[in-house]
This record gives sequence, C-alpha cells and structure tokens, in this order.
Amino acid sequence: MKKPLLLAFTGCLYILGLTSCSNTDEKFISEGAIEYDAAVVDQNHPMASLAPNKMTTKFKNNKSCAEMSAGMGLFSTSFISDPDSKSMIQLLKLLNKKFSLVQQQADITKENELYPLEIIPTKETKMIAGYKCEKAHVKVKDENAAEFDIYYTKDLDIKNPNFANPFFKIDGVLMEYQIKKFGLEMKFTAKSVKNEDVEDSTFELPADYKPISKAEMDELFLGLQ
Repeated sequence: MKKPLLLAFTGCLYILGLTSCSNTDEKFISEGAIEYDAAVVDQNHPMASLAPNKMTTKFKNNKSCAEMSAGMGLFSTSFISDPDSKSMIQLLKLLNKKFSLVQQQADITKENELYPLEIIPTKETKMIAGYKCEKAHVKVKDENAAEFDIYYTKDLDIKNPNFANPFFKIDGVLMEYQIKKFGLEMKFTAKSVKNEDVEDSTFELPADYKPISKAEMDELFLGLQ
C-alpha cells in the first residue's frame, strides 16, 4: 500500500511543480503591454497641466513603443525603439498635424549625455504590478544633483530594453523611474502588465507623419510651455 501512496504523492508534487512553472513562464512574456501611472514631480512647471497622467508601452521582438497623450487631446507622442537597428522613432501629433523624428545610435548617445546618471545598485527589492523588481539609487550628474530611486525587473523577456534612454546601464525593464526633459521631471510607475498580441505596425513609421529635425521637434515641445 505504501508504494501506490508514494507514487500518488509524487505525482501530485509533479503536477504542482508544472503548475508553478507554468505560472512563472506566463509572466516571462516577450509580447504585451505595460500600463504606467505618470505624475509630474514639480506641479509648478509651466507644462504640468498638459502633462500625461498615464503611459502605455507595447513590446514585441525586443522592440518597444511608449505612447502618451495629454492636454485634452491637444497632443500625443510615441517613442519607438529598436535595439537591433539601434534606432528610435519619435512621433508627435499636435492637433491635426503629425511629425516624426528618426534618430540613430550616435544621436541617441548624444542626447543621453545631456542627462548623465550615476546608478548605484542595491540589494533591496519590491513587487510592482506582480513582478519582483530590483532597486537602484540614481544621482543625476548636473548642477541640481537630483537623487531618486528606480525599480526594474528581469522577469520580462525583453533584451536590451533601455538602449535608447539614459538608463542604458540597467539590464532590466524599468517599472518605476523618473526622467527629466525640457525641465519637466516626471515619475512613471507600472500598474499592470498584460500578455497580449501586438501588431507589427505598432513599431513602424507611419507614412502620414512629416519628417522633421531634432531642433524642430524640440521647438514644438518648447512651444507648448
């Protein structure tokens, strides 16, 4: 009688093990979307009222597309990054006008140098949107010497997710972080991760967007202030 009971017990453990592994695999996804809450750090900034309150990042085949909109439909913007081609596309829709900016590795590196960071790893972790995240302390190497904490996870199947942003030294998907551009500092915190199909066209440059230079794109954003 002992042997059948032992076999049954072993079988139960095997099934439980498969279930556990299956749950883990379901979270280690390579295609889907991350929803972030977005908040302006300094509410006195001229663009605070126009800033988005959420961001959606869609990902597939290591490509990502971060989408934001704000100002009661006044504008929307997307950042499409492709680590394989070392390129990034920025899209801006301003009322009924559409503009695009394509940047290559040299352009991306130059822009990241404008926001130099010292990233200090820690042993602390916390759960964000159901994912275990590692904590790092960040010091911004500028005259204001701002400091803040970020959290990132290695439990999503996305390679080199930060090649096009100032956190390129972080080997993991950012789940809570801050970033500053045009003097506007924003904090993003992931609230959900969805395993869903993403269209390939999400990462393509739309034909109806007018190509412009970085100086022109910057001027459009500064004009919103």
